[in-house]
Amino acid sequence: MDKKKLITNILIIVFILIFLGSGLYLLRYYMNTKKAAGALDELIELRAESEAEEGGEVVKTPQGKTILKKYKKLYKKNSDLIGWLTIEGTIIDYPVMQTKNDPEYYLHRNYDKKEDVNGLLFVDAKCDVDDSQNNLMVYGHHMKSGMMFGNLVDYDSADFYKKHKTIHFDTLYEEREYEVVAAFYSQVYDTDDDVFKYYNWPGHLTEKQFKNYIKNVKKLSQYDTGITPEYGEQLLTLVTCAYHTEDGRFVVVARRKK
Repeated sequence: MDKKKLITNILIIVFILIFLGSGLYLLRYYMNTKKAAGALDELIELRAESEAEEGGEVVKTPQGKTILKKYKKLYKKNSDLIGWLTIEGTIIDYPVMQTKNDPEYYLHRNYDKKEDVNGLLFVDAKCDVDDSQNNLMVYGHHMKSGMMFGNLVDYDSADFYKKHKTIHFDTLYEEREYEVVAAFYSQVYDTDDDVFKYYNWPGHLTEKQFKNYIKNVKKLSQYDTGITPEYGEQLLTLVTCAYHTEDGRFVVVARRKK
């Protein structure tokens, strides 16, 4: 066999291996996505089952607050549950977790605490859902399948915003609604970069911090929502990855409706 033919055959073999490897990866990704989606559907079914159940025991949080009927079974299954986030008209309809001793525990874990590349939505460890002066910062992966916060970047469009102004974020014991204030692209900056870093502002905010945060997020927003929160109104900040730049992020900020 001459050298040219040998090289050609080697290249063919390499291309075949790459093709098979890519196919195997895509199949594995599809199966993992399907499995994760099925597990999340089971959680939604458990929520509906719990809500429809007559009577039953009263379940309370460690703080003594009575858990809403629809979240009782979910809480008993995993007490790291802190709430549920839904944006109607999208597939965002997920449990929200919080683990203060291990903030990113659910970055790559599912509701059964097993490894899962999709992870779950989780609240920053500095946040307190009961504090009206809190900025509740919720993180979620931007999955190619659209799962978790894969659809969040749709808020870069004013048309999408107009159809999805309201975000539902229940705590375990209270149903809540938030209205979108701003949506913008950002990134994780170097420590010495003198720019507004939204990620430095989770949890309790003083009045000065609150006003500075709102001023900056509205300045960065893709469009003007006409809404300017007042100090004392709880904020909800949703964060996911974006690919417009290295370490890019997309952020949606909302305020709790009165």
